[in-house]
Amino acid sequence: MKIFTGIQPSGDLHIGNYFGAIKPMLEQKNNLIMFIADYHAMTSVLKKNNLLKENIKKAAAAFVSLGLDYKNNIFYLQSDVKEVLELYWILSNFTPMGLLERAHSYKDKIAKGISPNHSLFSYPVLMAADILLFDANKVPVGKDQIQHIEIARDIAIKINNEFGQIFSLPEALIDENMQTIVGTDGAKMSKSYSNTIDIFTDYKSLKKQVNKIASDSTPLEEPKDWQNCNIFKIASLFLNEDEQNSLKQRYASGKEGYGHFKLYLCDVIWEYFSKARAEYERLLSTNEIYDILNIGKDKAKVLAKQNLDKIKQAMNI
Repeated sequence: MKIFTGIQPSGDLHIGNYFGAIKPMLEQKNNLIMFIADYHAMTSVLKKNNLLKENIKKAAAAFVSLGLDYKNNIFYLQSDVKEVLELYWILSNFTPMGLLERAHSYKDKIAKGISPNHSLFSYPVLMAADILLFDANKVPVGKDQIQHIEIARDIAIKINNEFGQIFSLPEALIDENMQTIVGTDGAKMSKSYSNTIDIFTDYKSLKKQVNKIASDSTPLEEPKDWQNCNIFKIASLFLNEDEQNSLKQRYASGKEGYGHFKLYLCDVIWEYFSKARAEYERLLSTNEIYDILNIGKDKAKVLAKQNLDKIKQAMNI
């Protein structure tokens, strides 16, 4: 079974990235194929003074520092494997417009004011090419990304019906206990919405981001509602059951305000990523991460070319 996942280098990684995609991926120890999605990132990060190049190094360093076993798996940069663009075009010829027009992610981004263009519209097709090129079986995603996996399956089924069993049908790998990670404003945590809490940042900046978490106006001396509190929702990602129960009691006591809980959350996040942060800073100070990506590129291209040749042969291309 092949498990496939990737992440955009569209800015500093945040805890929504970690709990929504990275952590579930790292918990799968074998048969992993992982990539830095720099083509996808071009929908939001264009030619801005090497910003994309800088973000690629940061994203790769983040994966490795958070515990990715790159030696025993495949870890590569999307643009190093050009076969994905060729398959993207092939798949586009079998993708109904209506399928893409129903994509929730596209509608949501346009509603948030992001300028519509073809790359944003056809994003699910490129994602399908990423997945189908490597014959992936399971794809760890957040619940908001399930539709993109379904689109990949729909395209694969359409082609399989016409040309035979070319593609395996991928399935979303979901942690049923994991909800969409809320941001500081209560909406889904996303760089597009400027509501993130970054993993690799200094303590002062982390505290500033945590302090932006929206809360209600319950007075200090009154019990607080933990069930609808964004601070609690984010803190619960890091806490075991006993720790969550202890925090619930603090909410009910009426002895602490939301400022206390924000400070507590800040310290929890800081401690949780302390070892990863040290390794991340070390990797950014060298060029070692490019050597790691080159190793992954060589492994990925062998598999990509092999699969694309098989696909083209079956379709008489």
